[in-house]
Amino acid sequence: MSNFERYLSLWVALCMAAGVALGLAAPSLVAALAALEYASVNFVVAILIWAMVYPMMIGVDFASLPQIGARPKGLIITLTTNWLIKPFSMAALGVVFFKHIFAGLIPSADADGYIAGLILLGAAPCTAMVFVWSQLTRGDPTYTLAQVTVNDAIMVFAYAPIVALLLGVTEIVVPWRTLTLSVLLYVALPLVAGVLTRARLLNTGGETALASFTSRLKPYSIVALLLTVILLFAFQGQVLLSNPLIIVLIAVPLLIQSYGIFALAYGAAWLWRVPFAVAAPSAMIGTSNFFELAVAVAISMFGLQSGAALATVVGVLVEVPVMLSLVALANRTRGAFPEQEPVRQST
Repeated sequence: MSNFERYLSLWVALCMAAGVALGLAAPSLVAALAALEYASVNFVVAILIWAMVYPMMIGVDFASLPQIGARPKGLIITLTTNWLIKPFSMAALGVVFFKHIFAGLIPSADADGYIAGLILLGAAPCTAMVFVWSQLTRGDPTYTLAQVTVNDAIMVFAYAPIVALLLGVTEIVVPWRTLTLSVLLYVALPLVAGVLTRARLLNTGGETALASFTSRLKPYSIVALLLTVILLFAFQGQVLLSNPLIIVLIAVPLLIQSYGIFALAYGAAWLWRVPFAVAAPSAMIGTSNFFELAVAVAISMFGLQSGAALATVVGVLVEVPVMLSLVALANRTRGAFPEQEPVRQST
């Protein structure tokens, strides 16, 4: 790692502060950038995420996709975490904290809204940023793509019923425009670009050209990550400053959920001897959230000024710093995992 990458957490902290300062110093500019969106997907942020995802998509080898079925452990861990544990643990934490532990600190009428926002986050596994976390841990790009694709397919059918069950409502309207546009911008387009780039590089210069190109792209990917942090905190700077106590209270169950889910998935991968390049992304997918979807549903169901919408926004703010800390933890513990699937000895 370069010295710049070694101090990435410091740069992120500075960018968080810079984002809040930008939101206060140039509110009209920030408002204009925030308005460049459709179906709750901001196009400026989408371009930056695209820049982060594209380098990993170049590493996707379609020839090895059929082999994923012979290595199902990572998929099993991801799917179990995302759909059998995470939504329900998030709902339970919301009830424990906002109905009991924090009950004297917030109006009782607001508790249900905050719990609803947490549920909307917990039921939406990550689609885009997980490629960034996988890249920062040098994860297997082909396996990561398979995990995200399967999760997205399940989310189409499972998100609404799970949220309806946990919220106790009869019908959830999934914002299909947000879901479709996000998958198109964050997965489909960079994947097509990555596949075409990979084919061209391999045809002209082989593996050496491919490695050289992706190495040159890496600094730009990190810069895009930092710019994304600045924008996210600029968009929500006023929310941070006007509701500091509520932000902290909402962040507590989110932090417990994030680190707890990661520990569960990462620990399962370690016990099952899953190779690190699969284990790290498997845990990251279960920890990270599809915040665009959660925010869109919260606004459509409860309104822009609701406690549910605020909780999903706090999820956006917590996401990057938490995930970067988990990336650092994963990289430090790489040696505890096998590099390859253990070979079974014949008897």
